Amino acid sequence: MMEWAKESLEKLEASRLTRLNQPAPRPDESDAILKQYHPDYLGHERTLEVGPNAGEEKFPLELAQLLEGDSPLEPDYVPKVEIETDVLIIGGGGAGATAALTLEGSGLSVHLATKLRLGDSNTVMAEGGIQSALADDDSPRRHFADALVGGHGDNDPDLLRILCEQGPESIRWLSQIGCLFDQNEDGRFRLRGGGGTSVPRVLACRDYTGLEIMRVLKDAVRLTGTHILEEHVAMELVDDGKGRVTGAILFDRNAGKTVCVSARAVIMATGGSGQIRLHGFPTSNHVGATGDGLVLAYRQGCRLIHLDSYQYHPSGACYPEALAGQLVTEAIRSIGAQVVNAQGVHFIDEMAYRDVLAGAIIKETAEGRGVKTPHGKVGVWLDTPMIDLKKGAGTLAHQFPGLIHRFERYNIDPAKKPILIYPTLHYQNGGIRVDAECKTDIAGLWACGEVTGGLHGKNRLMGNSLLDITVFGRRSAESVLSNIPERGAVTLTHLQRFRAEREKAEREKAERGKIESATVSPIFFPSASGMKLQPVAEEEKQEIDSASNDFEPPNPFNF
Repeated sequence: MMEWAKESLEKLEASRLTRLNQPAPRPDESDAILKQYHPDYLGHERTLEVGPNAGEEKFPLELAQLLEGDSPLEPDYVPKVEIETDVLIIGGGGAGATAALTLEGSGLSVHLATKLRLGDSNTVMAEGGIQSALADDDSPRRHFADALVGGHGDNDPDLLRILCEQGPESIRWLSQIGCLFDQNEDGRFRLRGGGGTSVPRVLACRDYTGLEIMRVLKDAVRLTGTHILEEHVAMELVDDGKGRVTGAILFDRNAGKTVCVSARAVIMATGGSGQIRLHGFPTSNHVGATGDGLVLAYRQGCRLIHLDSYQYHPSGACYPEALAGQLVTEAIRSIGAQVVNAQGVHFIDEMAYRDVLAGAIIKETAEGRGVKTPHGKVGVWLDTPMIDLKKGAGTLAHQFPGLIHRFERYNIDPAKKPILIYPTLHYQNGGIRVDAECKTDIAGLWACGEVTGGLHGKNRLMGNSLLDITVFGRRSAESVLSNIPERGAVTLTHLQRFRAEREKAEREKAERGKIESATVSPIFFPSASGMKLQPVAEEEKQEIDSASNDFEPPNPFNF
């Protein structure tokens, strides 16, 4: 097993007992590591020429193209209302489900539209846990300070304060509806440490916390009066012609037709954009995470913030290649697994902030101290056998059964052999700008969860994403209840305005001799998947098949 790495494995095993009693090395050059090696700092970005962020902060190239793209709706499309509801929630992950539950019993009609099935989301991909100040030696203020430092001071202080203060109540609520968080023998919640946390405050359900939370939320929503529109893709928001969102145009994937929904309020909870695969990195995101909400809100006039910052999870699986994009939870590092290079050297504290650790791993591989797989991928070791050595035999298998199951299919026992890891595109730190009530810049439109920006600053702490969807999923619904407007007209006035701006920008590009191919957005699904909204013509099938065979993205560092 892994004979190709025999020499490196021997060095790692020879150094294990020495490393056991040595303190973890602290990253002395964090800023230099970030600026030289972290993908956010490498200049793969540009300013926008269209929309409310035009000429301001830079956006990743792939995202910029989507934001400036044209709508899939034909220019002569006229919306005709087929569904009327009080509240339309777009997104069926943790944030959308939480909002729906909060609206239950309000007397309002609620429709929830999701492009896949209810629960198919990034929420289920979150393994490590949910963070909240519950311990006697902890406090919301301490949680706030940790997250502010981790976000490089760019967090919106109002949003962060709400997250930290309402965190304990959100944990209580999740427990009440059935979430089975790990407990100690005395019946109290078991709390783990996490990267950037000054005290242990991460609750978990083994190593499938997000899946457990989504299981409970999904079951609870199905017991409410919420009308669930599965496999309904949001194509465009609609407005009243006076600057207020009044619903959306959906595409019913099963019926193969558009559906216009009139709503008094819309809550955007569409999640992240990892499947646009920035810089060619593999991603942990589910197949529907293509930034749809960003595109639709932007065309309506919503400002976006901090989208020059994405999180690359340090410990994405690098071998076997079939597991590329899957995460090895940070919780494993928090209880003893060490990050070790090809020479068996423990080169950095594995509990450093995620962005610094990711940059340090990229640095090791770029400078030739990584481990190369038979297929040309390069990573470093996560010394998982160290856990049982520190905590006692069977600890890894007991606390992380999901990890054991994933790797044992490839005849790898993480309790006996280390895991090869490399950073994986994981989380969208920025998004739609919202206020403390989850209101966007446009009346009638609220947003919550990963689609929003400001809360996490330029780097998110482990466990704050699951807390985010819970706290602000509830808060968005409560804000709607307090501010819901009357029903308005349904038009595409905003789209006409946006298209006119696009055409002007395209003319100016042409005059400068810069012509780009037309982009239609949102893309709904990654092109490499071969999934399309419309039936595939016979002449297109060969092209799609060839694209599917080339699904693995190129390594951006040419290793």
